[in-house]
Amino acid sequence: MEKVNRLAFDTPSFGKRIKGMLAVDFYRLFHTPLFYIFLAIAAIIPAMIVGTTGMEGSETAALFTNVWQAIAVESPLYIVKNIGQYANMNMVFIFGGIMVSIFIGHDYKSGYVKQLFTTHAKKQDYVISKTITCAFAMACMCGTYLVGTVLAGLLVGLSFAVNFGSLVCALLGKVIMSLGWASLYVFINIIFRKNFWISILASFFFGTGILIIGAAAILGNSAILNIFLYGSSVYACLSSNFLSVLVCLLCSGVWAVIYNVLGTYILNKSDVY
Repeated sequence: MEKVNRLAFDTPSFGKRIKGMLAVDFYRLFHTPLFYIFLAIAAIIPAMIVGTTGMEGSETAALFTNVWQAIAVESPLYIVKNIGQYANMNMVFIFGGIMVSIFIGHDYKSGYVKQLFTTHAKKQDYVISKTITCAFAMACMCGTYLVGTVLAGLLVGLSFAVNFGSLVCALLGKVIMSLGWASLYVFINIIFRKNFWISILASFFFGTGILIIGAAAILGNSAILNIFLYGSSVYACLSSNFLSVLVCLLCSGVWAVIYNVLGTYILNKSDVY
């Protein structure tokens, strides 16, 4: 009985385990060039997009009359008719997926996972920690994307007129969606953990929202598509309100739970090495 009590006493609580995992993951995130490279990429993307508005014959020149159109579309739009409607902050989630694939792929290539699961048996902790860390990284990418957009808009001379409340709600929605997207990418990388390039391609494919765009072509511009990650990301638009933010929060939270549960199940049932 004493031995059982001592083992129970020595077993770290869930909070302490997650805190320890997060400390390691954030240390690795902040001490790898990968994170800062993708922050720079996220800032350069809108600068290139907004910069083309000043080029004669550019497709975005006819569409971008306001700098905030590089952040989000005017209203929820699932059927993309031209590249200008696709060129907004949602692209962060595409490149964010590639970053997550490289970040997790390094765990397996370096042998970190083998060492971790030898001493740390809770696969759930690994999935949760990776999801939170990668969600933070993508939220930071949203921040640098915003900075790049504003600076490019100032240089090009685009209008900054906007409903400030709707803009804030759109930005909050995009940042909140980082959690849902991160959970999806972590799940994808758990599935293809032994196939690095397949995980990158799969993350890119799902990040583009091709499946939802295809569904929209059949169902039309339907609000029912908001139950999916890409749908809710589009729902965070320049006509957003508090309800829009709640939709993004609910969707992102539900999908985070689903993907974390499935990812943990796969790790528990298979060879993680």
